[in-house]
Amino acid sequence: MRTVKLGNLQVPVIAVGCMRINKLDKSEAEHFVQEALDLGTNFFDHADIYGGGACEEIFAEAAHMSASVREKMFLQSKCGIRPGIAFDFSKKHILEAVDGSLKRLKTDYLDALLLHRPDALVEPEEVAEAFDILQSTGKVRNFGVSNQNPMQIQLLKKFVKQPIIANQLQLSITNANMISQGIHVNMLDDQAVNRDGSVIDFCRLNDITIQPWSPFQYGFFEGVFLGNEKFPKLNAKIDEISAKYEVSNTTIAMAWLLRHPAHMQPVTGTMNVERLKDCVKAAEIKLTREEWYEIYLSAGNILP
Repeated sequence: MRTVKLGNLQVPVIAVGCMRINKLDKSEAEHFVQEALDLGTNFFDHADIYGGGACEEIFAEAAHMSASVREKMFLQSKCGIRPGIAFDFSKKHILEAVDGSLKRLKTDYLDALLLHRPDALVEPEEVAEAFDILQSTGKVRNFGVSNQNPMQIQLLKKFVKQPIIANQLQLSITNANMISQGIHVNMLDDQAVNRDGSVIDFCRLNDITIQPWSPFQYGFFEGVFLGNEKFPKLNAKIDEISAKYEVSNTTIAMAWLLRHPAHMQPVTGTMNVERLKDCVKAAEIKLTREEWYEIYLSAGNILP
């Protein structure tokens, strides 16, 4: 498996999202985790909110977690979303959330912890205190954020000593606003609107790895665009390029993200082993500049 830089680490360029592992029965979950490891995709992305915590528990059971198994994988989890409360980046909640994830995952440490959806009431001094405790106790080795814009990250960085190594953001061929606004600079059309503070450029400048989530979704969990009649031109173009490379449409859609020079680490969401294999194959393909733009335009994006 090809790797990508994440902080000072080299990790698989494809991360395995575990948000839906609670949809599998025990044997299916065991099979999925083992296949992921066999494929070299040993980077597993979690969140305490997934399945109300059940996804972390199911994963640990499926992996038959032990010291020897733990050494073979990179575990990342997220915290900050509280059902019935909304968002919480308080020191108390961060520390309690990590302890909960560690217990459910049956491990002594997380390789990375990301702060989930931005908390409007965040006090970065408290986040800094929490991160210091988690690092000094060995409970968390690396830190990042999710769904945050440059100024939010800058505010954290003013107080947090640890490097922010990742920013998990929604990005796909059909949800490519953060790419489009960089193309439509100083234009008057809707795609010129800078909605994220030029987050791609910011992350590249600050060595923060972008982890695209929902890489096959359109809208906000409205459905997948692959094989969807709502996107005939896009699917026709992807199918054409898929045939050229003799791979699936899933592989080409993932390869589109990997072609971006920001060196992103997409997070899969599938629990289907064959689709995971198709995602992994994307690491072996580098689309041409022409192919990348053809796919981009076929999704309805325009050039100035």
